[in-house]
Amino acid sequence: MSYEIKLQNRIARVELLSRQGDQLLVAVDGKEYSLDFVRIGKGRYSILHKNKSYNVELIPVNGIKKYHVNTFKNTYEVEIIDAESAYLASRHQGQEDDDEAVISSPIPGKVMKVYVREGDAVEAGQTLVVIAAMKMESEFKAPKDGIVRSVSASEGQSVDARQELVTIEFSTENTKS
Repeated sequence: MSYEIKLQNRIARVELLSRQGDQLLVAVDGKEYSLDFVRIGKGRYSILHKNKSYNVELIPVNGIKKYHVNTFKNTYEVEIIDAESAYLASRHQGQEDDDEAVISSPIPGKVMKVYVREGDAVEAGQTLVVIAAMKMESEFKAPKDGIVRSVSASEGQSVDARQELVTIEFSTENTKS
């Protein structure tokens, strides 16, 4: 399993090479590290490397896979850039100039909740659909104000990666709703 991790202004390639219980072998930019990695609470971890102990706390930030990472002395902003988040970021590029948005599931999953119907007015940031995948639930939100033009998802439905869930037509100054 491989990720790119953005830490401050640096991007590092992190790869999980093996895991046996709490023992991890990871590579950071090709350099291998043997770690003892234990979860000690919600969002809190103890990492042992070469007989040195590091305690870290991960605090989720609004956005996909972004965290504040607190150590004993410092706080860092970290973003995990994996296939899912890279796909989502690419879906949002140039979207500001479009008249509509197609909200799609980035990975296979199950539709847990659909909050909108065709014709509903939605506001930027409003939750449209919740998908469960890989033991996590993800909310898909409206990127801008608009009107729901179609809903292709229904509760309990299994969806494939890149399957359309909701289409929104963005509101403009000349549009009356």
